[in-house]
Amino acid sequence: MKRTVIAIACVLLAGPALAQSLGEKTGVNSALGVAPATADFVKEVAISDMFEIESSKLAEQKGNAQEKSFAQQMVTDHTKTSSELKGLVGNGKVQATLPTALDSSHQSKLDKLKSASGKDFSTDYNSYQVSAHEDAVSLFERYAKGGDNSELKDWAGKTLPVLRHHLDMAKELGKAPSVGQSK
Repeated sequence: MKRTVIAIACVLLAGPALAQSLGEKTGVNSALGVAPATADFVKEVAISDMFEIESSKLAEQKGNAQEKSFAQQMVTDHTKTSSELKGLVGNGKVQATLPTALDSSHQSKLDKLKSASGKDFSTDYNSYQVSAHEDAVSLFERYAKGGDNSELKDWAGKTLPVLRHHLDMAKELGKAPSVGQSK
């Protein structure tokens, strides 16, 4: 009985620490509105940027006119944020390691896009863009509010409006403009 109580107490006390260490992949931090640890934030941003750039390069080749235009903007903007993040990490103001490759989840999505074409490509690309930007907005909002590195926190706050705009644009992919609607 004593062992059970001690085990339960350890699990309960470790809960908040586990939520941080499990990072963004489990969705626990997002569901709780917890700011990611700096290392998790840097890793997620870098992987997200890599995925945006690589998937959008595919869309520049395979997408329809609307997707090609969106993709060009994604390549430009996410190349810029990647450079900014590398600068923050490189100048020693942010203690974190930048990943050099996609994680398995993003690599699987990219592989699926590489083998898709036509309507299948559009459906997947558009869906991935909405979910990726929803995740990015959540990630940046939480870090901007509660991150522990002031330089990175400021950068996250300054980057948020662009990501929100990307999300709005992504939600419009695949939708025909309404009659009389100007774009």
